[in-house]
Amino acid sequence: MTRTEVIDRVSQHFHSGDFLDELGRRVAYQTESQNTGREKELRAYLEAELQPVFSELGFTSKLIESPSGKHPYLIADYKESASAPTVLTYGHGDVVDGMVGEWRNNLDPWRLTTAGNRVYGRGTADNKGQHSINLSALRAVREARGGKLGFNAKFIIEMGEEIGSPDLAEVCDSLRNELKADVFIGSDGPRLSADRPTIFLGCRGGLRIHLDVELREGGHHSGNWGGVLANPATILANAIGSLVDGQGHLLLEEMKPPRLSNQIRAMLADVKVEPTADEPALSPNWGEDGLSPAERLYAWNTLEVLAISSGNIDKPANAIPGRARAVLQLRFVVGTQIEKVVPAIQRHFDAKGFSMVKVRAAQSFAASRADLDSPWIKWAADSIRQTTGKEPAILPNFGGSLPNDVFSEVLGLPTIWVPHSYPGCSQHAPDEHILLPVTEEALRMMAGLFWDLGEMPRPL
Repeated sequence: MTRTEVIDRVSQHFHSGDFLDELGRRVAYQTESQNTGREKELRAYLEAELQPVFSELGFTSKLIESPSGKHPYLIADYKESASAPTVLTYGHGDVVDGMVGEWRNNLDPWRLTTAGNRVYGRGTADNKGQHSINLSALRAVREARGGKLGFNAKFIIEMGEEIGSPDLAEVCDSLRNELKADVFIGSDGPRLSADRPTIFLGCRGGLRIHLDVELREGGHHSGNWGGVLANPATILANAIGSLVDGQGHLLLEEMKPPRLSNQIRAMLADVKVEPTADEPALSPNWGEDGLSPAERLYAWNTLEVLAISSGNIDKPANAIPGRARAVLQLRFVVGTQIEKVVPAIQRHFDAKGFSMVKVRAAQSFAASRADLDSPWIKWAADSIRQTTGKEPAILPNFGGSLPNDVFSEVLGLPTIWVPHSYPGCSQHAPDEHILLPVTEEALRMMAGLFWDLGEMPRPL
């Protein structure tokens, strides 16, 4: 069977309805890792759903317990030839809260629903649909080659990504020999756009920053005390304004990344951030001056105010509040000295007369990316171009956060991410969905990628 025939084969699997049937079965598992009481569902997804699939594909698999004992891992291994390339791939079977009752037309998040070219369901985009695409592509290649892949493959599926992958680095470090490979190819996150295949090489990090102003207990009448009592909300608003201005410019040097390299600029030169009609339009004059939208999103740091609170916004009293709080997030790229950020913010506040604003960090994701000169990048881009006839966007990293550092730093692998959703997929929100045309193209793309891996006489 030829490359073209195996790609057509995976399209036939898609049009037969078999792929959506499989995905529907997986979406039905209510694997909400952020909610208590879902431990049985998390384990069942691996044991009852995925282990039989890996067995059919010729893999041996086993469950690995996490140090916390709550979020197990599935390790699957397929060995064919010591001289053939070995790929490690990844997925996560846990999802965010289903948000039952908040979906359009009261859709059930645990049931697959097709409407037009959209397929709704929790986990369709993040991440059950994406690792299901990769498994279906592997099956098509294996069937086309008479029960062989032409390469060695390893999978790790985790069930705690939506709570920050707390044990993933420790588990992978302990299984370093078992997870040894030549390249990492994973699928998560969105493409640049629905119509452009994308490769990204890592991710921005995320630092969640808490700001607290505690001046006094309770509120005090604004008519009796206004003008003589400091207002914590006013202080907090001005403190935040000293970090980021009204156009999103970072004002504190320690929060900024290193200067963009010519290599990064060249990589992003043809990348256009163009929202579709049902996605939010880009804000004019927002973000760092002198950068393109792609450079701001994929190569620069941004500080976002996620939440801010003082008093009761629904029933405001005529009183000066006693406290104010805000949660900020710094999205940052490789090269940012992130360990210096929180101390720098506190020093900055102290110098500005905002010493009553206390700064702490509660959550952090690492920034990472593959070597930009890795030959695997060109190989993957050539394969995708051959399959789709499109020029893939190659991003140094995508804008969000993933545990890429576990694979690039802990395991030391070149990392290639090929995402199968798109920016408007509503992941982490009601109405999460995948697009049928993107899903079929992704199946064909991955079948071509895995076919080409099997044609490689030795690792790059």
